[in-house]
Amino acid sequence: MSEVMIDVQNLKKYFPTSNKEKPVKAVDDITFQIFKGETLGVVGESGCGKSTTGRLVLNLIEPTEGTVSFKGQELTHLKRKAMRAMRGEMQIIFQDPYASLDPRKTVFQILAEPYQIHHPEMGRDEIYANVTRLIDCVGLRPEHIYRYPHEFSGGQRQRVGIARAIALNPEFVVCDEPVSALDVSIQAQVINLMQDIKKEFNLTYMFISHDLRIIKHFCDRVMVMYLGNIVEMGTKKAIYEKRRHPYTKALLSAIPNIKSEDHSKRILLTGDIPSPVNPPSGCPFHPRCSYCMDICKKEKPCLRTMADGTQVACHLEMD
Repeated sequence: MSEVMIDVQNLKKYFPTSNKEKPVKAVDDITFQIFKGETLGVVGESGCGKSTTGRLVLNLIEPTEGTVSFKGQELTHLKRKAMRAMRGEMQIIFQDPYASLDPRKTVFQILAEPYQIHHPEMGRDEIYANVTRLIDCVGLRPEHIYRYPHEFSGGQRQRVGIARAIALNPEFVVCDEPVSALDVSIQAQVINLMQDIKKEFNLTYMFISHDLRIIKHFCDRVMVMYLGNIVEMGTKKAIYEKRRHPYTKALLSAIPNIKSEDHSKRILLTGDIPSPVNPPSGCPFHPRCSYCMDICKKEKPCLRTMADGTQVACHLEMD
């Protein structure tokens, strides 16, 4: 059994609304683990709670209920000073490389900041050496360190964001849709770069994405979310080949297949995603599920573990 790096237990995040009795249930009681050295892919439609989960794992936002532990250390009750010390081991790559970089600072100033905050004993020469090393790691040239973010392309800006994330040699990185804002031709370059960096720095990734092809290529295990809940979780092979949950089947059927013009296997979901302010009773997916039974409308299914280790939240008989 691999070492558990991230342990999430019964995690909830409810955002208040004008109606105190009806908060937005962005994340609604999820439990999962991330093992050291793996890449866990998180997929689902917009609004399913993927990015909120990533921020909760890093303790960037406080949970309503539940706990998050990093290498056995519970983060949810750490004081600010202790949590700040943990930041060097846990980092994030944001979706928008332009919005996440300070436009008033050069690349050198952006990449020097982590060292200035966490290693105040470092001199300028040592910081400069570290920054040039980072620039080289992400495929940029030394002269780039004196430029501002607006002087780069989107792919180059994301490389700066990746360099900032690995500056302090973290063990765990949340990748929040890191290539969705980039051109398709650049996406492949950045994904390959992230794979190389993972090997070089021995990283563990939580990779959030809409692109199911990238998830299949890049991740070891996959967690499928719907309306703040985990509906299926397992190895990449089990998820993509067996597709047990009805939502997983519909989601994966949407992957374009350029080798075939036959669209008959595409599963079209009817209706819209229910509001997280007023989620349906029972299974959150039942209003859109073609397999819906009476029990689905009354009881919320728990994650059941299948013979191959895959966890599925569904009342249907499987395996």
